[in-house]
Amino acid sequence: MSVPDLRRLLPPLGAAAAVLAPWSALAWSGAVAPGLLPGPAETFRALAESARGGTLAEDLSASLARAGQGFALGAVAGSVLGFATGYLPRLSALVTPLVSFLRPIPAIALVPLATAWFGIGEDAKRLLIAYAVLLAVWLYVHDGVSRVPVSHLRAARSLGAPLHRRFAEVLLPAAAPSLLAALRYGASVALLALVAAELGGAESGLAYRLQVDGQFLRVDRVFAGLLVLGLVGVAVDLVLAAAGRRIVRWEAS
Repeated sequence: MSVPDLRRLLPPLGAAAAVLAPWSALAWSGAVAPGLLPGPAETFRALAESARGGTLAEDLSASLARAGQGFALGAVAGSVLGFATGYLPRLSALVTPLVSFLRPIPAIALVPLATAWFGIGEDAKRLLIAYAVLLAVWLYVHDGVSRVPVSHLRAARSLGAPLHRRFAEVLLPAAAPSLLAALRYGASVALLALVAAELGGAESGLAYRLQVDGQFLRVDRVFAGLLVLGLVGVAVDLVLAAAGRRIVRWEAS
């Protein structure tokens, strides 16, 4: 491994050490009962047991499917709505007050309503996640599109560019950084909404397993589940960030 590769590893390794060291010290100090604060070794042991038993793979697959489908639906709807309201001031005047009213209402508050309307099936869970992602993505995309200088659009129109070319060659490149930031934020929101959705009624999933393990006071398994949720969030963000750097090359130049 080269020196530059080692240097790139130093920040994540330092962050891991900054978490593991005080966690281990607190667990070993006895200040908290061992059954309520497992150390890293106990947590990783519980994680390994879940992996060997197949529970981890089943829960991870169910949660990723729900979060992915809800994210895709919410991201597409939020992006389309954000471009529309950012480009059309009159539509923005109609839609923005409604979205501003809905944004403070968390997905978990809608669990009873979604259950009453759609039951405890997968549709309710996907729609709850899509709702949360739509509102998050809309905010970033709407702000990015509305900040595109009007002079750029007018110049393209004066040169005879039709609407689809103004969108593809002016509006979309200018708003691309905001769109990618919206997708990264929306992915984290999807995981937050996933927890609310699975707590509303599920038979598998990471949040469902957290609830079951918590009821039986298997705190080591709870810590393992939280660790998996955090690692999934980090992995998704890294993938989206890498994709963003490859797509929006001009931002780094």
